[in-house]
Amino acid sequence: MNLSVRTPFLPLLAVCLPVILVLVVALVPAHAQVSDLPVAGEGASVPGGIPSPPSDVTAASYALMDFDSGLMLASREPIVEREPASLTKLMTAYVVFGEITDGRMALDDMVSVSERAWRTGMRGASRMFIEVGEEVAVEDLLRGMIVQSGNDASTALAEHVAGSEGAFVDMMNAQARELGMRQSYFANPHGLPSEEQYTTAQDMALLARALIRDFPDLYGYYSERSFEYNDISQSNRNMLLWRDAGFDGLKTGWTSNAGYNLVSSAKRNDRRLVAVVMGIEASDHQQGGTRRANESQALVNWGMRFTATRKLFDGGDELGTPRVYRGAQTEVAVGLAEDFWVMVPPGREDDLDASMEVNQPLEAPFAAGEPVGEVVVRLNGEVVRTQPLVALQPVEEGGLVRRLWDGAALGIQAAWPF
Repeated sequence: MNLSVRTPFLPLLAVCLPVILVLVVALVPAHAQVSDLPVAGEGASVPGGIPSPPSDVTAASYALMDFDSGLMLASREPIVEREPASLTKLMTAYVVFGEITDGRMALDDMVSVSERAWRTGMRGASRMFIEVGEEVAVEDLLRGMIVQSGNDASTALAEHVAGSEGAFVDMMNAQARELGMRQSYFANPHGLPSEEQYTTAQDMALLARALIRDFPDLYGYYSERSFEYNDISQSNRNMLLWRDAGFDGLKTGWTSNAGYNLVSSAKRNDRRLVAVVMGIEASDHQQGGTRRANESQALVNWGMRFTATRKLFDGGDELGTPRVYRGAQTEVAVGLAEDFWVMVPPGREDDLDASMEVNQPLEAPFAAGEPVGEVVVRLNGEVVRTQPLVALQPVEEGGLVRRLWDGAALGIQAAWPF
């Protein structure tokens, strides 16, 4: 007698279907779903692109940054570590400005000058001429540090803020990390030579931008051309303050190892740029001061003349809601983690085309902020800039039915694309 065993169809299907779907989904090719984004207007086409930055700039490192966007417009070896010299005082000022803004000290607070601060002034050519035991207002010390580049004033401020120079240096380095200055380390508040101290042109541009942005009410000290203390008047070493009305800061620096440095900023027609030049060689201070001013001015002139910036999208704004597979929800809001800015030749801002390219298939689970594609901006077909497209909300994995259903849908799409 022959015996046969019949397996019910539905239970068999329930067992086999997940395996079949896994095999089918494995064959689904990953691709990007491209959607146009509305950023281009009806603008006239202006021929030509952005020319190269000035070729006669001799600085070993330089950085030219757009203030509003933070975009780097031009650079040379921007992340090579170099000795900051007195550019260090920009970080000292940032920390002191923060203490004033937060109400922990005031401009009219009186500071007792220590012997250490006085001796620091004696070690270098730059000093405010404060005396041991003298009571000096915080505002005067700030002017002595910013305008006269006083090493003694820098130490006096550091000791007043933190109790000791070492504790203040810890504050400086913590602030540098907070600002994203990843290749900087400070060993003192004044910039006198130290083997441990270094920074980069890019980090100095970040610091200058933050100082102007975060302390607009205190930034005005950097435009002062001279300051007199103890009947001794000293001029600001930044020649650009006399030469060009658009320039309103910031700081010079020099040591024999560092060369001639300058961090400057200029505002023209409601646009501000920040320029950093480092490692300029010269035979004497007159030549070095002139050269760093000339090269900074040349970079800013170039940036103002040949570049324009435009913000296309705000960070956090929803740009689309693409389909999500295998998730607890079938779509997700996507956008950018940060504002999206681009640099273009002046007059070409309205000729830009933007597209949102979503990785497909987009499968759950994923967290908020996780990249799911990219936004690409083009000018006449040439890619100008890209930025990651991210999920603006998390999507959890869906239930069994949803996963099976979406698996089937992906399998069908693979076999019969539509």
